[in-house]
Amino acid sequence: MPDKRTPERRQTERRPMDRPRRETVTSPRTLAARRPRHSPTREIDEQTQLGEVYMRSLVRTQLRLGLFVCTLLGCVVGGLPLLFLLVPGLRELKVLGLPLPWVLLGGLIYPLLVLGGYFYVRSAERNERDFAELVDRP
Repeated sequence: MPDKRTPERRQTERRPMDRPRRETVTSPRTLAARRPRHSPTREIDEQTQLGEVYMRSLVRTQLRLGLFVCTLLGCVVGGLPLLFLLVPGLRELKVLGLPLPWVLLGGLIYPLLVLGGYFYVRSAERNERDFAELVDRP
């Protein structure tokens, strides 16, 4: 005997048992023990590849700083004789009875070297402090 209900009515009359049951799919690894997260200090201490990357970044930063300070001081110290060569009138100037090249190269270069060293040490310590903060970050 044919069903006299309309198709719309047949769909609304479905019972909950007609629907397929929902299943939750999970990964089999959810129950596995999780590995402890490695800290950067542990990576550095164990000399892993990641630890090498951390140390290489610190060494590169310090090298870049050292090359910058040496280049700056080298340009100043090497540029003074070049300046005296290109501007001969400066060689004849006297400061406190001494020729200007003697005063600059013999006296004022040393405080400049000390200032360069002070700048280098402060910047290197700042780099190391930043690195330590990066490594100790939780």
